[in-house]
Amino acid sequence: MEEYPLSDLVINGVSGAAGGTYENVRIEGVGKVSGTIVARRFNGNGHIRLKADITADELECNGTMNVKGNMKFGNMKADGLLTIGGGVSGESCELNGMMSIKGDCELEHFTGKGGFTVGGLLSAGQLDFCLQGQGKASEIGVESLVIRQADNGMWNKLLSGIIPKLKPELRVGVIEGDYIDIEYTNADIVRGNVVIIGQGCSIGRVEYRSKLSVHPGATIMKEEKVND
Repeated sequence: MEEYPLSDLVINGVSGAAGGTYENVRIEGVGKVSGTIVARRFNGNGHIRLKADITADELECNGTMNVKGNMKFGNMKADGLLTIGGGVSGESCELNGMMSIKGDCELEHFTGKGGFTVGGLLSAGQLDFCLQGQGKASEIGVESLVIRQADNGMWNKLLSGIIPKLKPELRVGVIEGDYIDIEYTNADIVRGNVVIIGQGCSIGRVEYRSKLSVHPGATIMKEEKVND
């Protein structure tokens, strides 16, 4: 059977569209899509509302984006504020801003600056994030985790004006991983092979297999070396 090329969806200004399967989706301005979107490339700039799921090989958004359903992608670059009502799965996510996910989040690579909230499990191969706002998850499971706190700057001042009283720190119930290097983290339990507890951390219990390093400015209630 002959394959026909997919069409594009382009929204400029203030407009809306139905869902569908496209080659390219480009939204400039204020756009609302009522149905599920499947696209090879998705690019949104402005204020975007998606009423269902979105799946894209390449996804880029700048501004504010609200997805009522699930989000699935190969690679995503996001600048601004993202709100996802379902779960997120993808290969690579580069975030500069704030992302709120109601469900689980599963990524191979997660990097960025800003803040995030994950209602369920945050699972990643490599997670390297610089907090300029609050990071929050019920549980984090990773191969490698690096959390830093950003220096105060103009971006952080702007963020505090939009979302006040968000201390730049990670709050999580349980962290499990092979390599864990964290600062300014509040966690009940941290389990890992190599664990580095940096300044500003408050941890209830640390379980490590090979190595534990603790900054003098960190607080740990209990630590235990466990067997493999």
